[in-house]
Amino acid sequence: MFRKAAVTTVSNGNYLQGQANGRLPSMDGGQPAQGGKVVLKKKVTLLRGISIIIGTIIGAGIFISPKGILKNTGSVGMSLTVWTACGILSLFGALCYAELGTCIKKSGGHYTYILEAFGPLPAFVRVWVELLIIRPAATAVISLAFGRYILEPFFMQCEIPELAIKLITAVGITLVMVLNSTSVSWSARIQIFLTFCKLVAILIIIVPGVIQLIKGETQHFKNAFAGNDASVMGLPLAFYSGMYAYSGWFYLNFVTEEVENPEKNIPLAICISMIIVTVGYVLTNVAYFTTISAGELLLSKAVAVTFAERLMGNFSLAVPVFVALSCFGSMNGGIFAVSRMFFVASREGHLPEILSMIHVRKHTPLPAVIVLHPLTMIMLFNGDLYSLLNFLSFARWLFIGLVVAGLIYLRYKRPDMPRPFKVPLFIPALFSFTCLFMVALSLYSDPVNTGIGFAITLTGVPAYYLFIVWDKKPKWFRKLLGK
Repeated sequence: MFRKAAVTTVSNGNYLQGQANGRLPSMDGGQPAQGGKVVLKKKVTLLRGISIIIGTIIGAGIFISPKGILKNTGSVGMSLTVWTACGILSLFGALCYAELGTCIKKSGGHYTYILEAFGPLPAFVRVWVELLIIRPAATAVISLAFGRYILEPFFMQCEIPELAIKLITAVGITLVMVLNSTSVSWSARIQIFLTFCKLVAILIIIVPGVIQLIKGETQHFKNAFAGNDASVMGLPLAFYSGMYAYSGWFYLNFVTEEVENPEKNIPLAICISMIIVTVGYVLTNVAYFTTISAGELLLSKAVAVTFAERLMGNFSLAVPVFVALSCFGSMNGGIFAVSRMFFVASREGHLPEILSMIHVRKHTPLPAVIVLHPLTMIMLFNGDLYSLLNFLSFARWLFIGLVVAGLIYLRYKRPDMPRPFKVPLFIPALFSFTCLFMVALSLYSDPVNTGIGFAITLTGVPAYYLFIVWDKKPKWFRKLLGK
């Protein structure tokens, strides 16, 4: 199942295997095979690139993270400062990925860049931890928000049972995976509709908030930095919550091979998207505090719904529906994008061979989607929302920091590499240092969840030597792997 070298495209029953020529299998049912190969066409324009980034970033984070950031910062002013700082920091990271995307024109995102900079072992560990921790935990976090908000209209006067949230969440996860396994076309159409719902949900909060400011509702901003002092241990958790809300700016790099004129469109799409999202997020949090005090926000389990109930009356029932649809869109987009990483890793021989196959008739990455389902369910039923957020954040930001450090390393290792877009060196240096500093502090502030994440990450090292390097496997072991 694990192999050292990728193979050429071959038809095998109902599946089509990936290629070794730097292209991924096509997931466009209307695209014919040429010469026994199915290749992706460059169909991602600037506008589509912006839609991919904004549509993936705006999900559960803006409706979940306000509570986590305020809890760990201790004041309204400090929480807004962290939201702004996370937006700027995310822009720095996105600009670094823009440089990598324009000089390494391969899909796969984090995995591909680590492979290019540091070689196969850390790249394998990256995709290993993505499969075991990051994607299942990220999907579980987003889907828990979906479950809570979709049930909110039915439990307006009482507490939502946790079991009910997890059961409806499990249904949502299964539905997303069935959708991605059945039809790429329908996944794309639904994603466009859900992106529209995200923007509507944000505007429903921002516009009434601006009206409240015009009316002079600024009492919650007086002495904005007064309150509980932010602790050194709490700040990295606050940044984790903020960075989680902004995460998604790297997904365009998962489909680099499909971007038209990547030298121009990747940097432009990233800059435009991050400015829109940062302004939108800060204004959304300002809108919250025009109506909800810091104490009330900490007591609320559905911040956007509490805000809507105060200002919109019966129309507030529509807000949780929009938020749930927004979360559903992020679930769908994340699973769709990360499956490309699994394709590339399988193409390089770092994942089971079946993950480089797509269904011939349905043209969907069926094996890569299905493999995530049981792992996501385990995450869902064995952790609460905030512990999952800290759990996945450790592994995610450890490797994102490593990727950006790899950009600095490539500047010296391969100085002659064409770089159509190049950022000042202080940007990757600051971003990678901040990521690794947050990861280090989180080991002290939340040792249980981050320790578990660290331990599972380390299991990738023996797994690499066991599955990839070890050639003389006994027959029973080969049979166990399906060889």
